[in-house]
Amino acid sequence: MPFRRTVLAGLTALVLSPLAAVGADLPDLQGKSVVVVTENAYPPLQFVDPKSGKAIGWEYDAMNEIAKRLNFKVEYQNTSWDAMIQAVSDNQYNIGMTGITIKDDRKAKVDFSDPYLRSQQFMLVRGDEKRFTDGKTFGAFNDGLVGAQPGTSPFYTAVYEILDGNEQNPRVKLFETFGATVQALKAGDVDVVLTDSVAAKGYVDASNGGLKVIGGPLGTEDFGFIFPKGSDLVAPVNAAIASLKADGTFDALSKKWFLDYKMGQ
Repeated sequence: MPFRRTVLAGLTALVLSPLAAVGADLPDLQGKSVVVVTENAYPPLQFVDPKSGKAIGWEYDAMNEIAKRLNFKVEYQNTSWDAMIQAVSDNQYNIGMTGITIKDDRKAKVDFSDPYLRSQQFMLVRGDEKRFTDGKTFGAFNDGLVGAQPGTSPFYTAVYEILDGNEQNPRVKLFETFGATVQALKAGDVDVVLTDSVAAKGYVDASNGGLKVIGGPLGTEDFGFIFPKGSDLVAPVNAAIASLKADGTFDALSKKWFLDYKMGQ
């Protein structure tokens, strides 16, 4: 899940044009109902607005526009990250979205859309952290603890890029949600949360100096929506993704959520 003002490795010129109308060359799904599941714990991709109590974010805006262009109705549901991939694989939901990194091992269970965002992982720490400055010095700081969700890219990055490759390393403390890892960081229960550039900006901006990012990027990730194997939604959604990239809508959403939006304001 975190810093650079460019935010995304693949982000180019930002286009401020309004959302485009439905393209004549896109498939028409004739108003069918599509159940989309998410975690609502990954700002600014998807999260609950503390002021309104509504679920909002980059992915919600993108999915709503995809639905508009393809003419389908979205029903949003919520589940934990741990349950999501298996639940989509079991056809409990039509689409899953929560900043899911496209990985070969996950492709054995679900189909992925084409990438819609590219991000890089960084080390999120408390604002007054001075004991280490990057992955190498953290690895040598034997008392340092990492907060992560089991089975996620940050977990594996922690284990294999800054620690010793032992997935049972006691320096990795596991939490059910990404938000819980950040709360543990703030409370001093862990010393680092590894997350991508997408999530980091939201938390750093909302922390009033309580959080910061150190070191350079630890890896590059492409995000995709997930579907049950063989889903007939993959091709239409990919067509819509291409349309949203081509007309600048994704870039406009990235400016809105990664550069302009301020959490808690």
